[in-house]
Amino acid sequence: MSRAERLLELMQSLRLRRRPVAGQALAEELGISLRTLYRDIDALKAQGARIEGEAGLGYVLKPGFTLPPLMFSLEEVEALALGARWVEGRADQGLTKAARGALAKIAAVLPPERAEALDWPTMLAAASRAGETEAASLPLIREALGAGRKLALAYVDKDGRSSARVVWPVALGFFDHARMLAAWCETREAFRHFRLDRMEKVALLDERPPKPRRALLIDWRRAEGLDE
Repeated sequence: MSRAERLLELMQSLRLRRRPVAGQALAEELGISLRTLYRDIDALKAQGARIEGEAGLGYVLKPGFTLPPLMFSLEEVEALALGARWVEGRADQGLTKAARGALAKIAAVLPPERAEALDWPTMLAAASRAGETEAASLPLIREALGAGRKLALAYVDKDGRSSARVVWPVALGFFDHARMLAAWCETREAFRHFRLDRMEKVALLDERPPKPRRALLIDWRRAEGLDE
């Protein structure tokens, strides 16, 4: 491994961690000595990397520093392509365009032999495409999630009963045969899951939920037993 590759690997190792990590652990992960690790950290700091910590206490990378495009392995390229094509088949036009744009940007910085893996993938993602109702609802739901706004739904349950709901969006789930919104329902006063293909109408409201989405997500995970 060249020194440039080693520095990129070190940056990636730090990016993946939110808490300080011991220098010894980093050195063992990279297969280098502690002395070499300390020199590499000093080199990254000299290039502007916001690495905080010191020997004996551990190191953490603070946000705000980017390196030139990283070299992806062939497996990483294939994983990115598979994920982007999965999104293309299950999301709305906005996310589909974003997925294609991301692949184009990745291809632009890859050497030819790696970029070829994007054009001639070895793995394909079969997708159940969103119906017209889902395709119309998705952009509004994503906007509500991003802006922290409530949604008004005209919803039909599995038994064909219609109801009007005001919900606080938490997260979108993309499954093989359905797309689902997890949200706090003001009518039921509890978290509920709403299939997008059963939403007859979706309206973005000006009103904001009383809790930020991150807090709602924590509450939802706890209610679903996902943190146990």
